Amino acid sequence: MINRETFKFSIIIPCYNEKDTIEKILEKIIQSLKNHEISKYEIIIVDDCSNDGTNEILKNLPIKEKVQIYFHDSNLGKGAAIHTALKHITGEITLIQDADLEYDPSDYDKLLIPFFETNADIVYGSRFLGGGKYVRIHFFWHYLANKILTFICNLCINLNLTDMETGYKAFKSSALKSVNLKEKSFSFEPEVTIKLAKKNFKFFEVPITYNGRSYEEGKKIGLKDAFIALKAIIFYSFTK
Repeated sequence: MINRETFKFSIIIPCYNEKDTIEKILEKIIQSLKNHEISKYEIIIVDDCSNDGTNEILKNLPIKEKVQIYFHDSNLGKGAAIHTALKHITGEITLIQDADLEYDPSDYDKLLIPFFETNADIVYGSRFLGGGKYVRIHFFWHYLANKILTFICNLCINLNLTDMETGYKAFKSSALKSVNLKEKSFSFEPEVTIKLAKKNFKFFEVPITYNGRSYEEGKKIGLKDAFIALKAIIFYSFTK
């Protein structure tokens, strides 16, 4: 178990074209950390070569001691942004926080409790368990694709996850650093799940709040990404 009183929290924010939300999510994160009395933390933002003005907003943010910002020179993908951030984490627990307001930082305590009260190595925030403040109704085809991908992943790793594709994933940093991650796109999600499961790390799930966006509101993941994720599941399930 990790000591709640002394642990350091690393929050990774991969970011691409989120000019309308990046400042808001940063404010929500800092407020949640205050509410949960978490004083030892670092926030690592990686801009994946945004072209909508997000990078200018980040460059002009008031300097905050516990916030680090890195910029990619070309658009490489969510996984690549996470790879960059992982080079700089120093906390005992690492959480991935999307920049788009779909996931609510007020859920941090839910995601952290298993680390403090059990021997959890990984905690996923599930949109399908129930128990969050609210869950915006999903697109049916997104929901179906998610369920199919989660089901196939579960078959391959012998777990019973309800939401493998969730954007809220928290890890003991030592566990996350123990695997060699390669995927640069959204296929990071199945890759990290399968590689950690193969090492017999202990997974937990908790219910979370979810306010999913429409494509008009800026949602980026699509059907093509589902096929890329399926390919990653098959590949990493049958390779070391």
